[in-house]
Amino acid sequence: MKQIYLKRGKEDSLGRFHPWIFSGAIHHVEGKLDDGDTVRVFTSEGNYIATGHFQHGSIAVRVLSFDDDAIDDAFFRRRIATALEARKAAGLLPIDRDVNTCFRLIHGEGDNLPGLIIDIYGGTAVMQAHSIGMHHARQVIAQALREAMLQGAGHTLETIYYKSETTLPFFDTTDGFLYGKETDTIAVENGLKFHIDYLKGQKTGFFIDQRDNRALVGRYAHGRRVLNMFCYTGGFSVYAMRGGAQCVHSVDSSERAIAVTRDNIALNFPDDKRHEAFCEDAFAFLGNIRKEEAYDLVILDPPAFAKHRGALPNALKGYTRLNQKAIERMPAGSILFTFSCSQVVTKDQFRTAVFSAAAFARRRVRILHQLHQPADHPINIYHPEGEYLKGLVLYIE
Repeated sequence: MKQIYLKRGKEDSLGRFHPWIFSGAIHHVEGKLDDGDTVRVFTSEGNYIATGHFQHGSIAVRVLSFDDDAIDDAFFRRRIATALEARKAAGLLPIDRDVNTCFRLIHGEGDNLPGLIIDIYGGTAVMQAHSIGMHHARQVIAQALREAMLQGAGHTLETIYYKSETTLPFFDTTDGFLYGKETDTIAVENGLKFHIDYLKGQKTGFFIDQRDNRALVGRYAHGRRVLNMFCYTGGFSVYAMRGGAQCVHSVDSSERAIAVTRDNIALNFPDDKRHEAFCEDAFAFLGNIRKEEAYDLVILDPPAFAKHRGALPNALKGYTRLNQKAIERMPAGSILFTFSCSQVVTKDQFRTAVFSAAAFARRRVRILHQLHQPADHPINIYHPEGEYLKGLVLYIE
């Protein structure tokens, strides 16, 4: 295994178990390093400190172990087994086909496997690599996954789909099946059914991270006129329908997203006339709302406005503008669910952007809930950067 030596003093963060080593911390390497290589890392004094995957770039090493483990199939089985135990503790296992069949099994650094995402949809697992090291290990991981799921959860996987073309855009990789074949996947979440388009949909096909927040929308929806902006597959809309909303309108700029939303509504509420879907730009739709069409429960769950720190100032302006448009058009007594999934936007920055929106709209606003990602998207306490999803539920006076 190739070896990396750090500059003096640059091991301090590793002593606090932070799982990233930045390129500027490296003093020298022994041998030629290729992207995806597994490397052992040593302090400037020559003491072993970590093992991880190397990749050229700002984050040079993603740490897999601080214990000098061999990174083999047994290693991945152990890590997956540990992740399964955490999902059992969270009440997501055993799988109940009538209540819940979908959850995130591996959440990168949160499950001590940086660069790897695995979502479970019943008998289908969707795997994403965010590092070339995990890409190289995909076959080993797939086998370890099948074995760990069967032994640790008593659950047989029929399909494992690998989907990393968008997460490794500068590396030659192709999406495809690591095990099994294409299936028509319908997942169950809190007793509701959803089509999972893992082949062509965003991410792994469904945003599992909003499960708890969708359920909260259902609690607030009774008798309200609901607007679900950036609806994607209509998850919030389906919960609002079950919650007894007077009407639910779903908006997305993607025709494919609108089609899937309609399918998911029909799957759960066939021939229910309370729902309508609109393929339109979110800002334009909000700007055209007439007073007689006012919505008193609005969900704003946009895609990440900032994917890197350079985009942060414009992203914060975007959150302010979007929330201001919504708040200005909501009648007294309304409820606003508003989110940011941008990792580089902190909770305080997002809250300040929404505060600015309320002030510009000259409305009195109270915070009812502060929202975050669920238990199957755990945050490694030594890696606060993993806290990416933040949300607020506001009462508009």
